[in-house]
Amino acid sequence: MNASLVHGAGAWIRYGAPVELEELDFAAEHYRVAVLQPWETRAAAWLKSVRPDMTVLAYRCLSSVREAEPWRRRASGLGLREVRRRGWLARGADGSPIQWRDAPGRFQARVWDPGYRSRWAEQVASDLARSAFDGVMADGDVFGACHGLDLHGLDPRDETAPRDAEGLRAALNALVAEAGQELADGGRLLVPNIAQAHREDGRWDLHASWGGGVDESWLGTETASDPDETTALAQVRELAGPGLSIVRTPSGGRGRRFDGSAQAHYGLAAFWVFGAGPDHGREDQARPAALPTGAARRAFTSTGTLDYSRTPWFPALDADLGAPVGPPRRCSGVWRRDFEGGTAAVALGADGGELILPRGLRFPGPSGAPDGPALGERVFLEARHGLLALRP
Repeated sequence: MNASLVHGAGAWIRYGAPVELEELDFAAEHYRVAVLQPWETRAAAWLKSVRPDMTVLAYRCLSSVREAEPWRRRASGLGLREVRRRGWLARGADGSPIQWRDAPGRFQARVWDPGYRSRWAEQVASDLARSAFDGVMADGDVFGACHGLDLHGLDPRDETAPRDAEGLRAALNALVAEAGQELADGGRLLVPNIAQAHREDGRWDLHASWGGGVDESWLGTETASDPDETTALAQVRELAGPGLSIVRTPSGGRGRRFDGSAQAHYGLAAFWVFGAGPDHGREDQARPAALPTGAARRAFTSTGTLDYSRTPWFPALDADLGAPVGPPRRCSGVWRRDFEGGTAAVALGADGGELILPRGLRFPGPSGAPDGPALGERVFLEARHGLLALRP
């Protein structure tokens, strides 16, 4: 396979059911980034052999351990047996281990314990050294109390336990920094799933400084309505952060490939408008040493809740607009950006607006090429909808 032929923006978030062989062929042809379970070492090695430019990350959880999880098939950084033996399980006021309310069988770790942080970083780096993975996508980088965790109800005998969200974030800041350094020393990336980074100035850049970051609720959430324009504009800044930025806009998650959701097109259009696509617009930032040659600096996906067991794709994900010819600009309620190969536009506000296009542009065709239906010169974009218009 000629890696230079893969120009799209797609990220393959695939840490659900076991990966099937036919999925790997499809992934190699369409995605720029893959996130797999850490035991999918053969899949990672195959992807890197045919697509050395693809960034392939192993999933690990920073904040929890799981029962009935074999040591060699661990999604957590450490095993439950070790964490219990070393006293690193978070406990409630009655002394019982704290289980995540929305994820039975997962227990909160004492991320505020320096011993846990050091051991997590050491073990994850050691595991990675024997694999083809480029680094780790670290889940559980939470903003505050979630998963039913009551910080005020932590064991009062645990003198180092945080009693508020700020204290929990400080502990995770330290864990990300220690793990990031350990992985960097081994030539690998740390790419945390940075929850609600837009709510705290500097949080994204701080946690992404070891290889990049993930926002799994970008321009949308699983349960609430889409964010307003002010919140959306705060989130799009993540595309300009250090390292590799992976963003996911939640959608319905139906079907083997694409659920037909307007949310996917909305998120992808914003990705191009504000991020300039997967490869452009980072000239002022140093490239992480561990990022593969030719790798994307940004990647996009749109999936449903816990929808990590398929190969979601739609034609526009493979579209290539080329380099930007100007910055994003807002006109008549629509944000747009023009590129050498067309125009991207998105309506972030509540009202939508009219978009004036150059003559001759087309929707992406079945393969993402500029051979889809012709577009008129005036297009009305509904609120929270997006559009990629390609020049043949």
